Amino acid sequence: MVDKRYPGPETIMRQALPNGIVVLAYENFASESVLLEGILPAGALAEPAELAGLADFTAELLLRGAQSRTAGEIAEALEAVGAGLAFGGGRHTTHVAAHSLVEDFDLVLDLLAQALRFPTFPAQQIEQARGQIMTSLQMRAHDTRRMASLAFMELLYAGHPYGRSVRGYLDTIQRVQRADLADFHSRCYGPRGMIVTIVGALRAETALDKLTAVLGDWTHSQQPAPLAVPDMPRPPATLRRAVAIPDKSQADFVLGLPGPRRSAPDFLHAGLMNTILGVFGMMGRIGRRVREEEGLAYHAYSELPGGLGPAPWSAAAGVAPEETQRAIASVLAEVARIQNEPVPADELADSQAYLTGSMPVGLETNSGLADVITDMELYGLGLDYLQRYPELIWEITAVDVQAAAQKYLSTEQIAIAVAGPGKELTTDWEDGNVGSGCGSG
Repeated sequence: MVDKRYPGPETIMRQALPNGIVVLAYENFASESVLLEGILPAGALAEPAELAGLADFTAELLLRGAQSRTAGEIAEALEAVGAGLAFGGGRHTTHVAAHSLVEDFDLVLDLLAQALRFPTFPAQQIEQARGQIMTSLQMRAHDTRRMASLAFMELLYAGHPYGRSVRGYLDTIQRVQRADLADFHSRCYGPRGMIVTIVGALRAETALDKLTAVLGDWTHSQQPAPLAVPDMPRPPATLRRAVAIPDKSQADFVLGLPGPRRSAPDFLHAGLMNTILGVFGMMGRIGRRVREEEGLAYHAYSELPGGLGPAPWSAAAGVAPEETQRAIASVLAEVARIQNEPVPADELADSQAYLTGSMPVGLETNSGLADVITDMELYGLGLDYLQRYPELIWEITAVDVQAAAQKYLSTEQIAIAVAGPGKELTTDWEDGNVGSGCGSG
């Protein structure tokens, strides 16, 4: 049954512009504000390995000078009206987010279009941004959670584009020159494949007209097609890596394997499985066992983000270093249990109620609405997806959940990465694959 309480094809206007931009507009007059969310296919997949971080670096520079305004003038214009505008680079896409009062939306759109189409990449701003990025990478090198995540991705996706850090490394960021930034922008930025979602106190037709006025004439005849990312097979056996970070009192670990794309027909089955395993309540079964019952972790949970490529299913925890192996064993025991035992009816229903009941909360803000509407377009879910979602969730059975666990999880073909103080790692780690791992560079 379709639930017409939620946004759908009757209330979401969708229009494809001649230059390839898809515009989605949803009216929400609860407040006198407007939010814009946009993505374009100019992500880290299009950067060379030796310049890892280039896509994100480029996005960072967009607001630091355009043909019409300097970085200071852009910042002052936004601050004067209390508006926000930000760009960021991702693995597949570069994204933009903007918000303002209705009366200031034209200004924000003009700044957005100037930054997106005509950035100037001033030398002083490049060096300032480079310094900030490198500081962040140096901080990452001393953060057990971030380093465990980085080591996990490098280990699991060795030889695959997902194995490179989107943020980059010290040596690759040092290597980036102005010509690299300008070339990435001129080569990869263009209107084809761009999605722009506008939610707020504007008539949908008005929102479309305003967006068309600033981006409708943007063309790029040589814009490359979005890159397809290959599947990644699961490891043939357990892979392990440890990253030693001295003078830390906590260790963090991440374990997992390649997961389903968001477009997979059984993705919602896998999503409900993961909700039971590491999300619902105090982080699902994993959190209840590892954190509450056994007292081994400060935090313990699992994730299944989905996406355009084979993003991982992963479980993570922060533990006392000497408890690392016990906590990993407990997480894997819960993986085995959800693979081998049907989920009880009451536990299944509780997680289904959580997923369907939390959805309206996420739609209370313009940002939440824009996120979901953009995803519906990006992943080809259909404009009626929100209206169908509750029924889709309640149709999932315990058999479906167990089948997803058996298909997408493993206790043996898995990657495990740990970051923490060196002494405990070298004495606990089973196969001797210990060292500085991926490091910070």
